[in-house]
Amino acid sequence: MTARLVKTLSSAVLAALAVGCSGYYEIPIETPIRPKLDVSAFQRVLVAGFISGGSEDVDGNLETTRLLRSQLRTKSDMRVIDSDVLPLMEVANTNRPGGGTAADESKAPSVIKEDEDLEPYEHLFADTEYWKRIGEEYQQPLIVTGTVMFAPQARSGIVQRDQEVYDSFGRRRVVPVRTYMERKGFVLKPRFVFIDGRTGAVLHSENFREEVLYNANQTSPALSSYFELMDRLLPSFLSTLSSQTIKGSRVLLQ
Repeated sequence: MTARLVKTLSSAVLAALAVGCSGYYEIPIETPIRPKLDVSAFQRVLVAGFISGGSEDVDGNLETTRLLRSQLRTKSDMRVIDSDVLPLMEVANTNRPGGGTAADESKAPSVIKEDEDLEPYEHLFADTEYWKRIGEEYQQPLIVTGTVMFAPQARSGIVQRDQEVYDSFGRRRVVPVRTYMERKGFVLKPRFVFIDGRTGAVLHSENFREEVLYNANQTSPALSSYFELMDRLLPSFLSTLSSQTIKGSRVLLQ
């Protein structure tokens, strides 16, 4: 049986089904997605703050803390704790592994510009004693912390875009055109760390990366780009803590 004959028979079957059915109707369906982390043991959540760097135009620590607290107030069953943002860079410099002191400060830059600058601070998230003390202070909540890198970036190269063209009869066509372009924008790379306020242990951590690029003649404020990128990854962040629902539809024949 040739492919053409199979296609013809399939079309005939579908036509017969359509004739035999008096109509069709569409029903909405919802598919639940279970959260990545079981937070049923926690009644409170503390977004403690972040070690951040990259752009000097946006305070990634303060803005991320405010944004996540706002989102969790409306989209989480846990009570969001209002508190001052923790000075995590100072804490990391003070509580060095192996009894390190301020004499080792050269290993931890005070201004974070590159991803590598975050490495001397990573030990803080494994400091169970520190996070357990924070948990005791705030009645043993789920603690959200981590790192945030938000930095400008530039990229140049050949890009493809659609261009309208008209022939001699005035007929319009859209053709792909490859051109060299210089683009500038921002990249956002947060790492969210979830800590058990009862034990100080890390329960889960996850890395994200989003970027946006604009034409060289187009400008966008850094803060606007930050919120645009955060808006893209917020659903993934929230799905870690609470169940999400994907909505769709299904067509049924009568």
